[in-house]
Amino acid sequence: MYQFDKRIVMTLDAGGTNFVFSAIRSNEEIVEPIVLPSNGDNLEKCLETMVTGFSTIKLKLPEDPVAISFAFPGPADYVNGIIGDLKNLPAFQGGVALGAFLRNKFGIPVFINNDGDLFAYGEALAGALPEVNRMLRDAGKNKVYKNLIGITLGTGFGGGVVRDGELFLGDNGAAAEVWVLRDKRQPIYGVEEGISIRAIKREYARLSGDTRQLTPKEIFEIAEGNLEGNPVAAKRAFDHAGEVLGEAIASMNAVVDGIVVIGGGIIAAHKYLMPAVMRELNGTLEMYEGAPADRMEMKAFFLDDPGDCAAFLAPTSRCIVVPGTTETVEYDPVKRMGVITTKLGTSRAIAFGAYAFALNELDK
Repeated sequence: MYQFDKRIVMTLDAGGTNFVFSAIRSNEEIVEPIVLPSNGDNLEKCLETMVTGFSTIKLKLPEDPVAISFAFPGPADYVNGIIGDLKNLPAFQGGVALGAFLRNKFGIPVFINNDGDLFAYGEALAGALPEVNRMLRDAGKNKVYKNLIGITLGTGFGGGVVRDGELFLGDNGAAAEVWVLRDKRQPIYGVEEGISIRAIKREYARLSGDTRQLTPKEIFEIAEGNLEGNPVAAKRAFDHAGEVLGEAIASMNAVVDGIVVIGGGIIAAHKYLMPAVMRELNGTLEMYEGAPADRMEMKAFFLDDPGDCAAFLAPTSRCIVVPGTTETVEYDPVKRMGVITTKLGTSRAIAFGAYAFALNELDK
């Protein structure tokens, strides 16, 4: 929706080791990004790094930026731009008014969100959501999806919700903090203990007895037979993570009812992850009297799979007669929920989300 907007927004990709500064106009990065060490253990140096990074980017721009907008780790009061106690940037403790600090330095509005929220927003405006609606339109269907759940799989388990074009932040700025959902397989733990980088590494080591320090990508290569290791254990590690993820998605979609898009590095292993996700989504619950009930109101389809995608787009509507008349109305008895992997790439979606969020807030 902002692809022709000429306003410029400065952005930041904030990692525990490095900060990457850039600027976006018309949904495109318009400068070569600048990478600086985060100095995350020293607040004064870290803040100096931010001022240096944004100042350097600003000098490269053809005109003044209208805002700064970026994702930053939490816990945080994102609405007010205050960062709480961080693990990977330990200099931030006790509440740091980062938004106000940058606003005072640069004299423009500053918007801070978490990466899950901005990922969801970017995919809703320029990625998965318009892509799914295009597919439906091309198939001759009148259905239009307006809601989206975004999920990021990486060091943690992040999420965001977009409802009818608006990012849903909640009354405390804490909507879609999905990491506090329970791990289905071990309910005493939070869900990211079952679906994250550390979870897959831990599960593979437990199942295989392999003591090497492996990444999920290496575990995927073991599953593929391209790297020495236990392929059965590797596949089971992803399958177990998929089971946990599927239950989390089902819980989220029971409230939101929309398209689900998944990003983050782990989704590259969707070949071994998604079968378990889809089994969970299309599984059943037990009732006390013994009768099974569908886990979700909707039938779930993995839209990256050609067969599932065709079924998602297949016509199932029929005409029914209005009682007491000869009038007919169209009725589709099949409620559908599509699951799709990122169409923009995770980092690009977050950047688009940050850009669009700033402009949307300025336009209000």
